[in-house]
Amino acid sequence: MSRFQDNKIISLVGKAPRFDLAESVGPSVRLAELLDSAFGDAADFALDYGTAAGSPELRQEIAKDHGVDADDVVVTVGGAHALFLIAFTLCQAGDEAIVTEPVFPLPRNAVAAVGATTRVLPLSFDTGYQVNLDALRKLLTPQTKIVSLASPQNPSGVAIPMSTLREIVMMLAEHAPQAWLVVDETYREAAYGGDATAPSAARLGDRVISVSSLSKCHGSAGLRIGWAITRDTALRQTLMTAKFSTVISCSLVDEALALAVFRQRERILSERRKLLAENLQLVENWVSRHSAFIEWVRPDAGALCCVRLKREVFDAAGIEGFYATLTKFSARVAPGPWFEDDPWVFRLGFGLPTLTHLAIALECVSVALAQGSADRTGV
Repeated sequence: MSRFQDNKIISLVGKAPRFDLAESVGPSVRLAELLDSAFGDAADFALDYGTAAGSPELRQEIAKDHGVDADDVVVTVGGAHALFLIAFTLCQAGDEAIVTEPVFPLPRNAVAAVGATTRVLPLSFDTGYQVNLDALRKLLTPQTKIVSLASPQNPSGVAIPMSTLREIVMMLAEHAPQAWLVVDETYREAAYGGDATAPSAARLGDRVISVSSLSKCHGSAGLRIGWAITRDTALRQTLMTAKFSTVISCSLVDEALALAVFRQRERILSERRKLLAENLQLVENWVSRHSAFIEWVRPDAGALCCVRLKREVFDAAGIEGFYATLTKFSARVAPGPWFEDDPWVFRLGFGLPTLTHLAIALECVSVALAQGSADRTGV
């Protein structure tokens, strides 16, 4: 039997439909944008092993962005690799790990794969996917080793206020002193237009681990470069050992290209923030026009949000008709059950490369809404 739970979300890395509103990324950076600054004279680039910690220059850029030291950073093969290394390092069978639901499956799968007991902190559409501190406190025990959160969250795009994260750090110190707070900040820098970027959780304390990657905000998912930031020296060394024991090092080619991304980050981020702001406004207007069918939780950052089909309009047959119609148009959204959310909820990704493309895709969803509402049992 596999240690890893199957989930249809794996289809996101398969063949994409014409209108893919299930994804949570924006337009990808093109390789040609990075080559000159990454390699210069490519003939002199040696394809050696990298280091277990990652390129010193790359770690310095990551550290500068998070307000920490370069030695606090361990570069990993994407953010998912960081989450798995953390789970395998900190948890054993019988330990407890707290994860939120709904959630992108990988953080939950990582702790389950090492045999940890998973305790669920529920998040709800009706409460705007906000973390309930009282509910979290009741889940904490002396056996808690990891509290895994994301800010902004996936699938909702809702951020956890820094004041709430500080309260959680203090709560863990009192009720679960062996626990580490893991904060996945993958969407943190995907702000909208001129909105301020939320500060990183990396400096909240020695038992806080920040995880992120270049996949979402920087349009570089294909590089498979992520990182874990911890200010605890012993844990950092253990993570490096775990990395060496699983992949030895990251690709030097990927690290060189990642460094080029960081050196162009202001351009890359500003272009994507402008696009996200325009696309979010289009989605907001579209939701308003279809308020008889749907409701949403407005995201704080990222190219994603949660939309809910109204129960008084859609029954089970209506939901089935909605998705069947999307398939006919070669369009898709991400169903809530992919994330352990309500079947009436879906994640809508709005990072398509142009307003025109997004507008056409949303019109496909509009037709699916009308068809699904007509497909209700007995209608």
